[in-house]
Amino acid sequence: MPAYLLRRIAMTIPTLLLVSIAVFTLMRLIPGDPVLLMLGEGADPAQLELMRHQMGLDQPLPVQYLVWLRHAVAGDLGLSTTNGLPVLPLIWERFHVSAVIVLVAVALASLIAVPAGLVAAWRKDKPTDLAIIGAATLMLSVPSFWLGLLLLMFFGQYLGWLPVVGYVPMSENFSQGVLYVILPIATLLLVETGVLTRMSRASTIEILRLEYVTHARAKGVPESQVLRRHVLPNAFNPTLTMIGLILGHLLSGIAVLETVFTLPGLGRLMIDSIFARDYPVLQGCLLFTACIYVVINLIVDMCYPLFDPRVSVQ
Repeated sequence: MPAYLLRRIAMTIPTLLLVSIAVFTLMRLIPGDPVLLMLGEGADPAQLELMRHQMGLDQPLPVQYLVWLRHAVAGDLGLSTTNGLPVLPLIWERFHVSAVIVLVAVALASLIAVPAGLVAAWRKDKPTDLAIIGAATLMLSVPSFWLGLLLLMFFGQYLGWLPVVGYVPMSENFSQGVLYVILPIATLLLVETGVLTRMSRASTIEILRLEYVTHARAKGVPESQVLRRHVLPNAFNPTLTMIGLILGHLLSGIAVLETVFTLPGLGRLMIDSIFARDYPVLQGCLLFTACIYVVINLIVDMCYPLFDPRVSVQ
């Protein structure tokens, strides 16, 4: 297991380097002079040159990249041009908001979707299967922002049970903070349950067709034990991959949903930095979200041997 872990971690290093090069290059392809945008059209030329020198923009691009990479590895992503705050703490503060919502929603969706997909595959083409897959298709077909608006109107405006606008950190007031994240979590829960249910059903159907399942049934093994011990562990890996992709996508910024629920998450930070032309924050957000994808994929790879003994850890 340690060798497997070290090998997987070593494989992420080239990926992170390529990601950093891509982020750096994309930011340099944005039209316009970032210093001119920060200081304004009427800035003094001497002041512009001084700012370029302080930001290292007068250096060759390879030198700029190496300097930026050295600071990024040390945890220094620069300062926001909007408020002068360090970029990394700002990103981390906003990421906490997104992480709570996404992790809770995906965890609950997995607990519902995996058994639902298993039952739907077991009762394939029966009324139970049609009901489950119909509900799943309906949930994943509804846009998340539209579903969020419906939940806001019904539970917030019509019934008045939950707040409609604003956000309270759980660290300040836990009970109030929970009220503000119930609707975002419910929105993601409904949408992602539909996606994961269909994936769980499809992978389970493939496993149920294999010979070792037929052999276990022929030996008289109870159906519940066949599903629990023989089918579920082998059918879960494709669903685990989908869970990893969903986590990476959502943790990297659920901008639309955060806008609907006025949440100060990572997605809103990226949108705000684009409108404010805050390049250090935008560049830091892009690098951070790319690293999130890489880390999530690494965690998923490490979980494969736990569920499928066919995956070698040597």
